[in-house]
Amino acid sequence: MFTKTNLNKIYRVWLGSQSPRRPILLWSSLNKAGLILLCIFIALISSYKLLAVPDLKPGDIAPKTELAPTSATIIDKAAAEKIYADPVGNLFVASIDQSKSNELEEALNKKIEQLRLISSNKYADRIDEINLTEEELEWLLKSSETTKRKWEKNITESAKRILSQGIVNLAPKQLNEVASLQLFNLNEESLEAKSIAIKLIKDTFTGKSNLTKDKVRTNQILEKLVTKRAKIDLKEGSLITKKGEKITLKQYYVLDYFKKVSRRPKPIQWLSSFSQALASCGILLLIMRREKPRLKPKHGFFALTLLLIIQAIQASEIGSALTPLQLLLPPTLLLSQGIGTVSALTWMAVSSLIWPTSINEISAGEGRLIIAAIAGALVAIFGGRMRSRAQVLQIAVLIPLLGFLSQCFLLRSEITPTNKTWGQVIPTTGTLFSESLIVGALLMITILLIPIIENAFGLLTKARLMELADQERPLLRRLSKEAPGTFEHTLSILGLAEEGARSIGVDIDLIRTGSLYHDVGKLHAPEWFIENQENGINPHEQIKDPYKSADVLQAHVDEGLKLARRYRLPSPIADFIPEHQGTLKMGYFLHKAREKDPAALETRFRYKGPIPLSKETGILMLADGCEAALRALDISSTDQEACNTVRRIFKSRQLDGQLKKSSLTRAELELISRAFVSVWRRMRHRRLKYPISPPITNSKKNFLK
Repeated sequence: MFTKTNLNKIYRVWLGSQSPRRPILLWSSLNKAGLILLCIFIALISSYKLLAVPDLKPGDIAPKTELAPTSATIIDKAAAEKIYADPVGNLFVASIDQSKSNELEEALNKKIEQLRLISSNKYADRIDEINLTEEELEWLLKSSETTKRKWEKNITESAKRILSQGIVNLAPKQLNEVASLQLFNLNEESLEAKSIAIKLIKDTFTGKSNLTKDKVRTNQILEKLVTKRAKIDLKEGSLITKKGEKITLKQYYVLDYFKKVSRRPKPIQWLSSFSQALASCGILLLIMRREKPRLKPKHGFFALTLLLIIQAIQASEIGSALTPLQLLLPPTLLLSQGIGTVSALTWMAVSSLIWPTSINEISAGEGRLIIAAIAGALVAIFGGRMRSRAQVLQIAVLIPLLGFLSQCFLLRSEITPTNKTWGQVIPTTGTLFSESLIVGALLMITILLIPIIENAFGLLTKARLMELADQERPLLRRLSKEAPGTFEHTLSILGLAEEGARSIGVDIDLIRTGSLYHDVGKLHAPEWFIENQENGINPHEQIKDPYKSADVLQAHVDEGLKLARRYRLPSPIADFIPEHQGTLKMGYFLHKAREKDPAALETRFRYKGPIPLSKETGILMLADGCEAALRALDISSTDQEACNTVRRIFKSRQLDGQLKKSSLTRAELELISRAFVSVWRRMRHRRLKYPISPPITNSKKNFLK
């Protein structure tokens, strides 16, 4: 069984790739908890669909391209339901309900009987429900009995003809027209006779119906229509859904027919996908910390936030409009510039691994993901090496162009002639060209946002280092004017440190920039440092107080950190200010103090530190110690003497414990020492002594004339 101690040891050994042990920046429990929660959230977003029931529904974005596995005839349930739900037109078969027709005829006869009573003088003052006009009432009273019988017969026959054709809640206006047409036998009669008849039919039939639905015949017709209109004939290999497009209701029923829609949660698959995503996020953080031991928590939050944004976009409808190239390349460029190539490559690999569609199910759509991963790898490799904004702009132009050409070649060519559906799922050349333009525009926007993101998350890009190393920057100009001796000393150290960094392959740009700023604290009192003193005046000899002199030396570190904050230097650059001195002993002033008081404490005459925590600051400490010693060597000194001097200083730093957290190995120290000697060799090269001619006298001048 592994104990907690053993696990911590394995963790330390894995992160510390070299010996002595590599210092790891400790994160607080709050930061660790926040990063873990963010990892869990990313894992949930990437796997939640495996718990959704059903996992697909109409309107969702198709997670992958689906093809018909076999030939089949399928009934479109959506179209069928629409046909069955339509109660009118050809989909409604009606028959006449004779009982309803009899009821309407009886109602009409009652109204006719009422008019008979009104037509007799005895009931002339009866309330008229038909609203007869005076002219109509007069005709009714004056007409003979024979005329009335004939008139009533025409009305009943016309009503039967109307009912035989069927009525369905006709409006009064339509009933007027129908009754007028059916009462054609009354055209020879007076207008009053026909108008009364129309009123009788209209008042009786308004809002009434004598039709009923014939279910048997209706179902027969509906079945024929469903077979004709809702039938879907599919051949084997037919395209059902295309990845990234919305699933229609028709496509949904086809997927359901082929059992492509899961109606049960998949807890085992969800757990596997969730664990895979969670482990991938954890590995990403571990590799980032391995590449950058001084990695800050906000850098981890930045990388995971980019991953979360990609997953959220993929889960939304916006994801269907974006391609892998458009989603993967901008974040990869940001990480390669701000953190490093290895971290960017790992981020791109993790993003591809937890992509919504598994890479194992290769198709034309996943082919684009593979191309995007290759393009992302190129962006990560070259982006981490680019040292200026102009070079980064070249990536924004060349990578989209290469992506366009590769997709045209790979996707538009007949790679698999036996795949009949290849041509159905690949994008057109115009689509690929538009995608490349969008990718280029996104990369351009990313480059514009890099300075803002640098400040927000404390990232340090190559381009930023080159800008800070410009000797025309205000702080460096102050150093060259107000402390010229210190500035010259800085340039000498820079040459040593840069060559030492190059010999072991560490970040040359970082150590160059850090070297330029490591002694800016001497601006607070440049005359207290020997390289800036003139006319032999040394303030330390005037005060004759080793304790105050030690405070002045420590102050150049403290004031340097204040200037770094005032001029907003990135923290990796500001780290060079205290770490290049570490906790070194101020030997001269300690000696002076012990001359007065043998009990003087050594700790009082040591810098506050910290000791170098990176290879770059360790190299600068060594260069700072060797610069004066090498410069003091006689011009006739041999390379072996210079090498012995350098090794003696290196050994003293090791014995003093200054390099134990810098991660510099013995082999690297040997390479650095040789690099320092090669720089010294250039510094002390000899020049030929040219003979100086004697001054020309007046006599010689006259002779020459």
